[in-house]
Amino acid sequence: MNLPLELFIGLRYTRAKRRNHFISFISLISMLGIALGVMALIVVLSVMNGFEKELRSRILGMVSHVTVTSFDNRLQDWETLNDQIISHPSVIGSAPYVEAEAMLSNLSSVSGTLVRGIDPDYEPQVSEIHQNMTFGKLSDLRSGDYGIILGTGLANSLDVVPGDRVTMITPQSTASPIGFLPRLRRFLVVGLFEIGVYEYDRSTSIIHVDDASRLFRLDGGVSGLRLKLKDMDDAPLIRSELRDRIGLEYWVSDWTLRHSNYFKAVQTEKTVMFIILSLIIAVAAFNIVSTLVMVVTDKQSDIAILRTIGVSPTSIMWVFMVQGTLIGAIGTLFGVGSGVLVSSYIDVIIPALEQFFQTQFLPTGVYPITELPSDMRQSDVIKISVLSFFLSVVATLYPALRASRMRPAEALSYE
Repeated sequence: MNLPLELFIGLRYTRAKRRNHFISFISLISMLGIALGVMALIVVLSVMNGFEKELRSRILGMVSHVTVTSFDNRLQDWETLNDQIISHPSVIGSAPYVEAEAMLSNLSSVSGTLVRGIDPDYEPQVSEIHQNMTFGKLSDLRSGDYGIILGTGLANSLDVVPGDRVTMITPQSTASPIGFLPRLRRFLVVGLFEIGVYEYDRSTSIIHVDDASRLFRLDGGVSGLRLKLKDMDDAPLIRSELRDRIGLEYWVSDWTLRHSNYFKAVQTEKTVMFIILSLIIAVAAFNIVSTLVMVVTDKQSDIAILRTIGVSPTSIMWVFMVQGTLIGAIGTLFGVGSGVLVSSYIDVIIPALEQFFQTQFLPTGVYPITELPSDMRQSDVIKISVLSFFLSVVATLYPALRASRMRPAEALSYE
């Protein structure tokens, strides 16, 4: 074999059956520790990516990619503005909306709500709420009928079901002989929706945009336009381009401004989890240190003989670095393989475990997402693999340096 001397001896030491089986056991534990750490990192980051992707899609099912409104939240000639905006190549959908706060009451139950007025013909272009209806459909909202669609959490709070009526109390007041009174309007519950995000299911109600315009005294106008983009990650760039196109008299916002804190918190959590789970790999790397220190002690006479026949200290150092690096490389490969496998089939593994243990890891009544989603990314796998291999190489430095500095006379004095 035309292998370098250092690589040949390092591989031979790795394959050889040692007299001290405890050293072999520690080597195996080091490999398993690295493999376990790498697998855990890949699986956990894939699941967290999946949760982030799922929550993002659910949130953006209610929140538009880009919102255009005036500074007084009143657009009268919104059709002309809509024609100007929809011509942008990155905008694939646009819908008018009215948004205001109100209170809903049913007998003794009262709850605050964020009222959203929509046009059922335009709304499917910018949101996915029509795909999350548990009862009824958006087309049940008709102008002048004063129908309302409630989130399931809000409906439960008010103790109403489809077919019941609720009273909406708006902040706008009406003058009367006895003074100013809040405006009241009875609405018929025609549908229910469930996004899976408590914030929206518990507080959002939907009515027809014409009813909302009359109720909140917008004189036929709307609060603004909601836009859907080809790529939601381009929202900040498109927001800037639309601002230049339509002028500074309109306020243009996007989802990254409204929900930046939430997604920053998710990213911070992923970073912290990465650091914590990386400690598993670090502990396994320390096992490589202890393994190689024992190997160096066990091979003192071999090292002395190699030095005597002219092998340089640098070559001795490389011999043990090859051995430690090989342990880390094998552990990393097994970890990557098992991590990719588990992440790819987690939607099969988790239900099987739930059935075996007769339990549900994510109960429906507690968590909005009852299945573990997985979004394995190549960049994460590469980053984890490089980290694991780097720590394995670093762990070999001290034992290898110790071996290279060993004096042949002292090592052979007791032979």
